Amino acid sequence: MGRFWKHLKTVTIHKYLVAKGCFKIGLYRQGLFHDMSKFSPSEFMVGVKYFQGNMSPNCAERNDIGYSAAWLHHKGRNKHHYEYWIDYSRTVPGGMVPVRMPDKYIAEMLMDRIAASKVYKGKDYTDDASLKYYYGGTDSAPMHEETRTILLHYLIMLADRGEKETFDCIRKELVKHTRAGGWIKE
Repeated sequence: MGRFWKHLKTVTIHKYLVAKGCFKIGLYRQGLFHDMSKFSPSEFMVGVKYFQGNMSPNCAERNDIGYSAAWLHHKGRNKHHYEYWIDYSRTVPGGMVPVRMPDKYIAEMLMDRIAASKVYKGKDYTDDASLKYYYGGTDSAPMHEETRTILLHYLIMLADRGEKETFDCIRKELVKHTRAGGWIKE
């Protein structure tokens, strides 16, 4: 099977797994429309060119040319990426600062990370895979501290308690906002 078909299969399985997760937590619209930009020529063709099967083609593009044009396109159109939520600061001269993500996009980000781990790990996937990925680089990323706290809370819960309990909590606490003390709503 050529890279075109392998990449299409990978993207389709990823979208399916994100949609399945989003439906379980009550984010139906986000589940349906998740990552539609991956089918745009500027993202899809890069995915075909750099397809490897065990990691994002964006990493290979970045290694090849020094940056990923596909990633820059993707993160600017998809609110479930914390990189979307970086803006200029009024208090830090010339600086950029992370903005706190709305809860529904944090929930989608969690489903995205879990689905990506399932796709890239395959039969070796375990519920701690997304947490391990986080500690492999995202832990030092420019992410708003409240967003980071919430993300890490649920990644640890997933690793310790499994998907069913974690998804139930995400649905109640992030999507329906019934957490005692609550996360900040949108």
